[in-house]
Amino acid sequence: MKDTGTMRHSFLLLIASLVACAGPAGADLRIDTSGVDQESPQYARFRDFVDAAVAGNPGYAFSATDAATLFAISGKEKYCDLAVATVQQQVDEANVQIAKGERPPVAGDSYLESGPMISALGLTWQVCRARISDAQRKQWSAYAEQTVWNIWHPGAASWGGKKFAWTGWSIDNPGNNYYYSFVEATMYWGLASGNPTWLDLLRDDKLPALTNYFGKLPGGGSLEGTGYGAAHMRLFAIYRVWRDSTGVDLAAANSHLDDSIRFWAHATMPTLDRFAPIGDQSRVSIPEIYDYHRRLMLEARNLSKDEEARSIASWWLNAISVPQMTSGFNFRHDLLAAGSGRTPPSSLVYVAKGTGHLFARTSWDKTATWLGFNAGPYVESHAHQDQGAFTLFSRDWLAVSENIWSHSGIQQGTEVQNVVRFERNGQTIRQREPSTSTMEIRSIDAGTGEIHASADLGAAYAADSGVRSWKRDVDFVAGRLTVHDRISKGADSEAIFQVNVPVKPVIEGRDARAGRLHVKVIKPEDARLSLLEWSSLDSAEFRSGWRLDVRGSGDEFVVELSGDAP
Repeated sequence: MKDTGTMRHSFLLLIASLVACAGPAGADLRIDTSGVDQESPQYARFRDFVDAAVAGNPGYAFSATDAATLFAISGKEKYCDLAVATVQQQVDEANVQIAKGERPPVAGDSYLESGPMISALGLTWQVCRARISDAQRKQWSAYAEQTVWNIWHPGAASWGGKKFAWTGWSIDNPGNNYYYSFVEATMYWGLASGNPTWLDLLRDDKLPALTNYFGKLPGGGSLEGTGYGAAHMRLFAIYRVWRDSTGVDLAAANSHLDDSIRFWAHATMPTLDRFAPIGDQSRVSIPEIYDYHRRLMLEARNLSKDEEARSIASWWLNAISVPQMTSGFNFRHDLLAAGSGRTPPSSLVYVAKGTGHLFARTSWDKTATWLGFNAGPYVESHAHQDQGAFTLFSRDWLAVSENIWSHSGIQQGTEVQNVVRFERNGQTIRQREPSTSTMEIRSIDAGTGEIHASADLGAAYAADSGVRSWKRDVDFVAGRLTVHDRISKGADSEAIFQVNVPVKPVIEGRDARAGRLHVKVIKPEDARLSLLEWSSLDSAEFRSGWRLDVRGSGDEFVVELSGDAP
């Protein structure tokens, strides 16, 4: 009897063959390039990047998408020839691995790169149709069909008739960056090939899941944080291509895209070169603005119908430390218009209710003092145990998660956050996932940046953890932050107020000074301050940074922090 994996493979080859013969009638993929200014320096940079590849010198991460996009703009066949050859190389490499009885590269890291790889194939298939042979069409179809089928059927996934089951990580989680890659692959191939199976899956399931999910995140942003949240550049690109191809505007289904423009503007440090370090920062530990953040804002601006949000996006794009893409493989994204807005948001305070993030600043000047505070859902694997954590910035980091000074950028524990650390028998009590803390905004002055908020953080801990309750008030007035903690814990547990800082603090009784940061402990009156040099624990992982710990009697902490120290 024939193996079921082989039968599935044969069936997919048949489907791929039928799709390959479908011709232009099944093609709906559209990339609108009508607004590209071919006289702009952005276009010239992009053209030169692709021309180098045509000459045999492709830059790092050059993609067939680059060549196919330039053909769509210019109509020059040399770009299609390059796109077709580049996709054929991808397919040939896959077939070599399959012939060896192994997975092809597209299946690597749980199909994370399936989006960029299959979208390159799909776009080339669409715009360079006349340059693709029938033999290539059958090969590409079989490869793309198998990839997309495997993504959505992880337990039965196969290559060359051999079963290669995988975990199915996040195929049903619209909040995870992997999901966007899966949808991207499915969308590009489904639209280019006209395969109704994939188009129905998108229309009936995967795209509604996206809009429903983000409709529940008022205020914008990502529950994965700001590091992995940059993947919304791909989410918004999905919206754009689907709109251009079908006329359906997914971005208009809720306020998330417009809110995310405001979120990122407020999450950016006053110096306009860094952003709030929320969650894993795996690309680089220090949260520096890069091309990915620029692309996110460009995609959002070009989809938004909110004139105020578009103006804020233009201001941000023209003001940040990355005024144009820095890496060649990102040059094509600068073809999206940045606009000419020059005015920052009118408010100095922003609250993203869905993610539980609060941002405030004393002004939009580069010398302003900035506050970030977290209290909301903790439900994603790239999020951190930072419920109740605060960050202070004034010209540079004053108080910030030790994670940004780590080598890995994925130190998630409570011990590296600016929180109250609870210990039982000398062991740190971890915040739990999933959990949801709550935040109440008591008052806001949008004109001065003054804000008073309260957070109930008890839900971040298991009922039997030894932490009965923890409530934290934050009051930010004229650049001075006052943190008031009220706690209830078991008799065998200890509470320690902690602040992570980039430079070594000098302790003077109940006061400490770390560079420009002044920390003043008001309660408890018998407070004892001590230091931890992070590199003393693991110098390879913790490259710098210090933690100031505050211990004392009672069930209350009141601490003032300001950047007024010399």
